[in-house]
This record gives sequence, structure tokens and C-alpha cells, in this order.
Amino acid sequence: MSSGFVNVDDFEAAARERLHPGAHDYIAGGAGDEHTLRENRAAFGRWELRPRVLVDISSVTTATTVLGTEVALPVLVAPTAFQRLADPEGELATARGAAAAGTVMSLSTLSSVTPAELAAAAPGAPQWFQLYWSRDRGFTQGLVEAAFASGFSALVLTVDLPVAGRRERDVRAAFRLPDDLPLPNIPQELRGDDFHTALHAVVDDTLTWRDLEWLHSISSLPLVVKGILTSEDALLAAEHGAAAVVVSNHGGRQLDGVPPTLDVLPEVVEAVGERVEVLLERGFMLDRAATERGDASRKSLVGSDAPEIRLWCMLTWLTGRRAASSPFHAPGVRDEQPAARRSAPRRGGNPSRLRWSRRTPASRTPPSTTRCVA
Repeated sequence: MSSGFVNVDDFEAAARERLHPGAHDYIAGGAGDEHTLRENRAAFGRWELRPRVLVDISSVTTATTVLGTEVALPVLVAPTAFQRLADPEGELATARGAAAAGTVMSLSTLSSVTPAELAAAAPGAPQWFQLYWSRDRGFTQGLVEAAFASGFSALVLTVDLPVAGRRERDVRAAFRLPDDLPLPNIPQELRGDDFHTALHAVVDDTLTWRDLEWLHSISSLPLVVKGILTSEDALLAAEHGAAAVVVSNHGGRQLDGVPPTLDVLPEVVEAVGERVEVLLERGFMLDRAATERGDASRKSLVGSDAPEIRLWCMLTWLTGRRAASSPFHAPGVRDEQPAARRSAPRRGGNPSRLRWSRRTPASRTPPSTTRCVA
């Protein structure tokens, strides 16, 4: 790592300095008053690790499996749109970084490359495709088939964007996408002056749980349902054939005022943890305090099979060589990996000696201890 960057606060400062303000606020901002965005971060401050000592740690590993795929650490790269706003290589650089780290990358529908192009950038690496279900079912089917043909091993259906959240930073900045940004995975343009209205047009807002039958009929890939915040919806996802669910509030970028993801996680795990795999999206930009506390460990101890990191990769891009071809003069990708990989170790078949506890007022009863599954 460059000697100029000591912790993740330094990466964020570099991003703020080097990105175009509109691009930075699109990446870092949330919906409405950003209450949920702030609460996503604050939730981690309410949980503490309870370490046990004098335990043999001479042989430990962070390796685990997700949907049958072996990964080197219980941290996945979540789907993130428009990555070429930050780097001219965009998703291709992220794919190489995820492959080097030995983990899964999810390609967003709102990406600048096709599934085939991403697969070619990191041959043999585990990759998932995140689907925004278009009103044009023929186009949607072609997209799903392209992901399968390119060797992707799962579909991630985002279900919390029937309409685009009102992101006030974008409104104030009159944010719009660069004219030369390729968007090969959607059937219409997103470059209108009203960005949020255009974003809403990407998805079919008439979808219900019964529509998942059609998706299963055209694809044998495992289905991951992303955007779950209640035990009721988690149960419905399991009943409709999901192999996994992602506890996510879209990074606080959709409906402001919903609960933070970490607070919802125990409820979802209790409801469906024996039936499907449960993943969790962090829901905010990494900060120094969070990574030094080991928040990937916390997620595993609460019960998530693997947390997803959305924005770290976009920060690490902003610390290396400058790339003149970038429309926002953003530098290139770096190969450093997130401090979040310091997740709770697992030795052999025994659970970690770490446990979690939640700081609560005296009038509230803390939840019971859950063993580490990572």
C-alpha cells in the first residue's frame, strides 16, 4: 500500500479530492435526509466483540463457501452501478481485484460492460449477475441467458427499486451520466436531465412474487433475492425458490427511514437461516473505526454467511496512477484489499471463540449469542 494511505479515511479523502463532485456524491450519497445511510453506520457502533483468550490460533483460515463456491474470505463484492465514473476500466478492474482476493464479484445491470466482457477480464473467477428486471421480458431473458453463457454462477435479483429513491445530492448537483458512458445491459437510455425518472424506467414496477416462477423457468442459476428487510419477505423469498437472500436497504439509497441492515439481520437469520443462505450488505462507506473494529467479524457472528462490500473497491481505485482517459480525471485501480478481510477466524470445524454483544439501554434485553458461521 502507498505510504500516503494509512487507513480507509485516507482513501475516502482521496476519492473526494479526485472525483468530479457529482460523481462522488452519486457514489457516497443516500436517499432523502440520509437518515438510513447514517443509521447503517451507527448500527455497527452498537455491537461489540467479546474475545476469548488462550486459544490456539496457529492455524486459522478465513475461507468459506457461498452457494457452493469456495471463497478465500467471507466478504463479497456487491453490485455497484456506473463504475467507470471512478476509473476508465471500471468493472473490469474490479473483476481482476475480486479474483485476486479469491472472492465473488457481482456485476450490476447498470454496468459499462456485458457479462461476457467481465468474464473475459477474470477467466474462471466466481461471478454473479445482478438483475434489474426490465419491462421488456425478451430483453430480460436475453440478459439472463448471456450471464449463463458467460459462466456466471448465480442471479442476484434486486427487489427494492420499484421506483428510484429521491437522492437529494443528485438533485442539487443536477447529476447526469456522461454521454460516452456505455450501458449495454439496459434497453433504454439513462442520460435524460431527470436522472431519477430515467432510472425508474429501468425496472418493471408491476412485479410480484409470482413472477419469480417465470424467472426460474428460463434459468437454472441459483437465485439470490437482494433487498430483504423483514422476516416476512425472507420467508416469501424462500418459498419462491431463492437459494439466498441479501439483507439490504440499498445502502440507504432507496427508502429513507427504514432500519439499518445489521439490526434486521438477526430477524432474517432466525426466520430462514436453516433454509437459505443469508448475506448482508453493509450499507455505507467503510470508515476507519468500522474496519479497525472488524465489522466483517461482527456480521458473521450475528449470523450472516457473508457480508457484501459495495464501495470499498471504488475508493481503492482512487489512490494510484492517474488515467487521462477518465472523463473525471480519476486515477486507476489499486490491488490492496479491504481491512474487512480480518474477519473472525474459523479453525477446523470449531466455531470461533469470539462472540458478540449489543450495547443496549438497561431497560432492553440484548439478543442471545449466535455462533460464527463464517
